[in-house]
Amino acid sequence: MNARSVVLALISMLMSGLAWAQERPDAFPSRSIKIVVPFPAGGPSDVLARMIGAKMSEEWGQPVVVENRPGANTVLGAQQVVKSAPDGYTLLMAIDSTLTMNQYLYRTPPYDPFNDFAPITLTAKTMVLLIVNAASDVKTVKDLIAKAKAQPGKLNYGAGTITTKRTGYLFNKAAGIETVLVPYNGSAEVAQGVLTRSVDFSFDGVSASLSLIQSGQFRVLAKLDPRPFPPVPDLPLITAEVPALDEITVWLGLVAPKGTPARIIDKLQAEVAKVLADPAIKTKADASGLFPATSTPAEFTAFIRKEAQRWSTVVQEIGMKYD
Repeated sequence: MNARSVVLALISMLMSGLAWAQERPDAFPSRSIKIVVPFPAGGPSDVLARMIGAKMSEEWGQPVVVENRPGANTVLGAQQVVKSAPDGYTLLMAIDSTLTMNQYLYRTPPYDPFNDFAPITLTAKTMVLLIVNAASDVKTVKDLIAKAKAQPGKLNYGAGTITTKRTGYLFNKAAGIETVLVPYNGSAEVAQGVLTRSVDFSFDGVSASLSLIQSGQFRVLAKLDPRPFPPVPDLPLITAEVPALDEITVWLGLVAPKGTPARIIDKLQAEVAKVLADPAIKTKADASGLFPATSTPAEFTAFIRKEAQRWSTVVQEIGMKYD
């Protein structure tokens, strides 16, 4: 490439950068938006991202594309967004572990959750369930604990996020049992593990397992927070049998790359809040155990920091490390 071509290329890049930096709030979005989901298709974050994306596309007249980028405990998806232009056109549907736990799991964290992202809004606090295959002889939480005590180290459980992996550890500790973690990359894989009986039980969100629960192929033993779960209206709370176990939810939220203009962050937040307040969307999400929840960017920023502080001790106690 000659000198003139290099100069022209640099000018083109500069003009492109100025274009997004100076884009008027009422001009955003002028092209397609991408929401990166750091899990395979079918899990809670994927389902919610597609609900939000479809409605945003309808409202704004621009495509909203969901891109699944699973792997490395959500690190791959997070890094993709960190490296993207801070223009509001690439977003991350982050899970709690992405923003509050990964920094404690790596000696040299691959990104800074506090300084590499611009928080937009909390999007959901999902329900975690304790699930077995319907063909299992385990009918209740009490049955599961009794079986685990009779066969120490023989039962295994599936989990696809740091939060649900941690839940299994806390369950073992609170119930005085020893079961073995089988790690998966996301909820769809966890559901398949329960379906094929590759694992004896699982801790997971609702969305990937809902159809299997409704068809009678999965038996839900308990929920890990007190909110109603309409598909199984009389579902017990796990603390009824394991009082030492705290209530646990998995939360999701949207973030953008650091440096995204505040006016664009605010416009995205307002639109997502509007979408998740839509009665049809809320009803559909609640039925899937997603339970929409929103916040301002400032509230979400404070929430992330508080959650990170809360879980740092637990992660260190478990001793989970990935490098």
